[in-house]
Amino acid sequence: MTIENLNTVKRRQVLAGLLALPAMGVLGLPRLAAQEKPVVIPPPDRDLAEKGDEAVAVLAGGCFWGVQGVFQRVKGVKNAVSGYSGGSAETATYERTNRGDTGHAETVEITYDPSEVSFGELLHIYFSVAHNPTQLNYQGPDHGTQYRSTIFVMNGDQEAVARDYIAQLDATGLFEGPIVTTLEPFKAFYPAEQYHQDFLTLNPTWPYIVFHDLPKIAALEQIFPDKFRPDPVLVGMLPAA
Repeated sequence: MTIENLNTVKRRQVLAGLLALPAMGVLGLPRLAAQEKPVVIPPPDRDLAEKGDEAVAVLAGGCFWGVQGVFQRVKGVKNAVSGYSGGSAETATYERTNRGDTGHAETVEITYDPSEVSFGELLHIYFSVAHNPTQLNYQGPDHGTQYRSTIFVMNGDQEAVARDYIAQLDATGLFEGPIVTTLEPFKAFYPAEQYHQDFLTLNPTWPYIVFHDLPKIAALEQIFPDKFRPDPVLVGMLPAA
């Protein structure tokens, strides 16, 4: 599949978004539909005390274009790669994953410096602006298990922090429903095709990006000004398989 073929894959989602396009909001960006609005939430009560200069978090929250775009603009993130987790290597392609029967979720592998940003801070952003954790097996116009809200935990410490934070957030009543984010043991991450990498930055005028993803960047800057960086860290060209 090439970038041109994405017009076919995303056509209905984009059209649905444009038909529902509300009044323009601040910064000239469209206001998010109610189910996609960012939520101001407290940080986690507990966090990881990680050592070293590099750690990894693997998060899924709908289309990876927006999730990648958000975390590429977080200070302390060294790299954020779009890809697939939850299924096998043989089905780790966009065309196969898009069928919704591979076990894969569209995922972003986030490599970060724990001295600059913590796992808990990444989860704070993930639950607040990167996606809506109350939508079961869909995000906005994208439906299927490949768009599920999932944290692929790397170890027991990540699992404990994530599980406690979900319980903490549910208790606040700040969301319109219970959080449905699942915790799955990390097994493997497979980078997505080159044309998916840095998609938000490279295609800022795509209707899907304008309607669904650019407002997330604006929300990140507004809600997390101390963590926001205007120049994203980009993937660039991936090594040949």
